[in-house]
Amino acid sequence: MKTSTAMLILSVMVANAGMAQNKNYPKAKVSFEDYKALVTKVEAHRAGRLIDLNTFLKMSREPGVIILDTRSTFRFERIHLKGAKHLSFTDFTQDSLGKVLPSLETRILIYCNNNFDGNQTDFATKIAIPRRRPSSALTTQFASQAKPIMMALNIPTYINLYGYGYHNVYELNESVKVNDPRISFEGTIVELK
Repeated sequence: MKTSTAMLILSVMVANAGMAQNKNYPKAKVSFEDYKALVTKVEAHRAGRLIDLNTFLKMSREPGVIILDTRSTFRFERIHLKGAKHLSFTDFTQDSLGKVLPSLETRILIYCNNNFDGNQTDFATKIAIPRRRPSSALTTQFASQAKPIMMALNIPTYINLYGYGYHNVYELNESVKVNDPRISFEGTIVELK
């Protein structure tokens, strides 16, 4: 009896496993069409909200303004603009954004790695250089002259913030030296002054 009960249980488990493998799941909650439509909508909005460092710093001192750093937690903890709030881009959800940003009307200033020059460890430039398999010397020469693709976090951050309803976003649009005296950083690698 024990053997037959064990065999019956095993048979049911195998059958259930087989059914689970054949189950048709719904499509993933991913829509390239939604993203393309959002990008098109955001493009003109963003174009009017690209600001230089002086404007960025002036706006950052206004009451209620939030500087949002969406780089990794590791990079943020090492060094970030003084007073910046942090939420990793990969952690964006309606709820997590709501915990960092008080309202949809909050003025938000964003920056990323590509905005700072002089510290490639903590502000590593995000650039993709097209790579091709060299089939000849001429192909190699053309590949070396290919225009790099800028892969900054600013743009997906801006698009996603807009998609979640945050339209009062401004983006730093300059590549600033990390030793610019107008900038104050904080973090574990920053010397206390």
